[in-house]
Amino acid sequence: MSDKKIICIVEDKDELRHAMTTMVEMTEGLIAGGSYANAEEALPAISEVRPDAVLMDINLPGNSGISCVLALKNLFPKILFLMCTAYEDNDKIFNSLKAGASGYILKSEGPAKIMEALAEMLRGGSPMSSSIARQVVNSFKRQEVRNEMVMILTEREKSVLDLLARGMMNKEVAGELDISPATVRTHIQRIYEKLQVNTRVEAVNLYLKR
Repeated sequence: MSDKKIICIVEDKDELRHAMTTMVEMTEGLIAGGSYANAEEALPAISEVRPDAVLMDINLPGNSGISCVLALKNLFPKILFLMCTAYEDNDKIFNSLKAGASGYILKSEGPAKIMEALAEMLRGGSPMSSSIARQVVNSFKRQEVRNEMVMILTEREKSVLDLLARGMMNKEVAGELDISPATVRTHIQRIYEKLQVNTRVEAVNLYLKR
């Protein structure tokens, strides 16, 4: 029985898709299981092929690569996904990882680097472009700072923020907590100072992202 790994490719740019397919075919131990230009074509085909790994573009026409990964990962949790993108977008990075991707690499690094990342992923690693890895680390650092800032809020201040997050106005918060509107304003001002923000939108966003 062959121990070669089957690799599928989902990429809407013809030139890059053909280049990655050629690289897979030229790499010992790998077999090109199929290449697709969009998620709608890839989803049923990959479900049939059941490859070991998929090189997945994020910004596809129609459904995104992230939604495709999520659907396939739910069906076939053992398939590995390496996201290939031109964008260093925090939301896309974390949504890809949450969907089940094992790696994230920039297309600008070229087919050879993408293949190196694929090999690393198949060995059990979680490859990322260095700039992407820095963003992930920095994001965790920012998350720690947010958590520490929220921790210094009093329980009453947290209650005020909870109600603000539900869209209540100052008068409604006052009625809910049985305090005066002036006291609510005082709590909000102290919240701004502790969280180092200037508006309730910023305060609520930081609180919800803690």
